[in-house]
Amino acid sequence: MSAMDVIGDIHQEEMLINMGPQHPSTHGVLRLVLRMRGEVIEESRFVIGYLHRNHEKISEQKGWIRALPLTDRVDYLSPITCEWAMALAAERLAGVEVPERAEWLRVIAAELYRIASHLVFAGTFGTDLGATTLFLYCFREREPILDIFEKLTGQRMTCHYVRIGGVGWDLPPGLDDEIRRVVDVIESRLPEYDDLFTNNRILRARVEGVGPVTAAKARAFGASGPVARASGVDFDLRRDDPYGVYSRFEFDIPLGQQGDCLDRFTVRLEEIRQSARIIRQALDGLPEGGVRTKLPARFKTPEGVAYGAVEGARGEIGYYAVGDGSEAPYRLKIRSPSFSNLAVIEDTLIGWKIADVVAILGSVDIVLGDVDR
Repeated sequence: MSAMDVIGDIHQEEMLINMGPQHPSTHGVLRLVLRMRGEVIEESRFVIGYLHRNHEKISEQKGWIRALPLTDRVDYLSPITCEWAMALAAERLAGVEVPERAEWLRVIAAELYRIASHLVFAGTFGTDLGATTLFLYCFREREPILDIFEKLTGQRMTCHYVRIGGVGWDLPPGLDDEIRRVVDVIESRLPEYDDLFTNNRILRARVEGVGPVTAAKARAFGASGPVARASGVDFDLRRDDPYGVYSRFEFDIPLGQQGDCLDRFTVRLEEIRQSARIIRQALDGLPEGGVRTKLPARFKTPEGVAYGAVEGARGEIGYYAVGDGSEAPYRLKIRSPSFSNLAVIEDTLIGWKIADVVAILGSVDIVLGDVDR
């Protein structure tokens, strides 16, 4: 029997693979059901709901004040922006004015945690692809940011810093100088990340041109944040629908061209530089004054509707609230960026190999608490 006769007998059978919900590269309890032929994916389905937090219903029962700390558990890698979105919805609904200094402190805190979140993305993305060194470098830079929040709020992750009507605490003496030093160090080390990842031929081959998402597809699925901007969608709430005092700062919106895994990485690296730029401006112009508006002992929102949306580390975080005159929202709906961004990727996996799933999924930077809410 010739070799050609043996090869002719080989055929590929369809195979169904469950990836997750305990697989480390799914970054949480996400289950991927993949129908494959050989190594090529022909169909993919995401199964979510393993981390359902019931945050919306809890807020409707417990009220604005008691539910606000729970927002930290939604996108736990960027908790400040979740707090801000819920507080913004309540403030717009009740007409609460926020002190000027508190608005600037919110910007500083949000941008610091945006940097911390992007560092987690870059480090874990590198680990997914075998570049463990990048993980160690990124978490080395993230640690001083968590130290800052520990000094500012007493907590490193679930900070509960934003309050309805302001923030919980003012900057302790000397913390502004420490923030400047930390930001300077992080920005000075970004070229190392380019050397370790962007300019690494092996890693670049794993991500360049892999999992592209067009701008039209990103818009159709409601993608936002770095995932959409990597596809060329020029939209950022901080600039296009400014909240707080973002209209007073100068910063650029980095965009990608191909919408592939490499663009999703490089866009986030550039966003770290822009966040550092915003933080310096905010520290330089930080006004004097109080940091919190005094609210009634029983804070109530009038009848009406309001939508508070902020630009989180993963995209648009929106809280749509219906008030009925009580201490709790009558209805609360969270628009989480990870949910929409994940929806884009489900079809994107088709036609790629199973080894590419890890790269494509990691490039989206989902948080399962944000997906399931």
